[in-house]
Amino acid sequence: MFKTTATFITNFIMKTRFKKNAKVFDIVITALAGMVSVGVMLYAVFHFGLKESWPELVLNMFYIACLVMIWRYFFNKIDSHKFNYWCSVFVGITVLLRDILFAPPLAYRSLHLICITLSVLLLCMLTYFYARKDWKSYTKRNLWAICIIDMLIAALYNYDIFIEPINEYTDYMLTEIWIRPTITYGLVACFVTEAEE
Repeated sequence: MFKTTATFITNFIMKTRFKKNAKVFDIVITALAGMVSVGVMLYAVFHFGLKESWPELVLNMFYIACLVMIWRYFFNKIDSHKFNYWCSVFVGITVLLRDILFAPPLAYRSLHLICITLSVLLLCMLTYFYARKDWKSYTKRNLWAICIIDMLIAALYNYDIFIEPINEYTDYMLTEIWIRPTITYGLVACFVTEAEE
């Protein structure tokens, strides 16, 4: 039994792009967390109805596309250039839609302005990242900055949710705001590996 499990794990790792167990675990857990979160939000769309929650469905289509790209990249089904380009585009579109064009109303104007500023900065960083010819020269610090800024935006939204009255949407909103940072973390983890090679 133990030998069979060890063989399965070894064969699984050999088929993936990443060979270090820690890296495999890191990316698999990130992708699974993203999938569960997207599943929760698809349930929310079904629960509240398409008329009320269609923007979430649009965002989730881009999140699903990112997760598919992560899995394809993980199993060597797509090259680094396509993975880098399309994932950056999909994440960029979600930043543009959710945080800039259709930014949610926040409790304080100053909070709203900080979130918009960080979102524009994040979009510029993603644009610069995928537009570079020699994108592998992007440093680890630059890569982690993308993830940190996205997490900071999510944390500010999280703060806004807690200072406003709780309603039936609150739990779903808390789930939704952390989907993209989870995906961004997975993307950056993959990109860091490419940068190191």
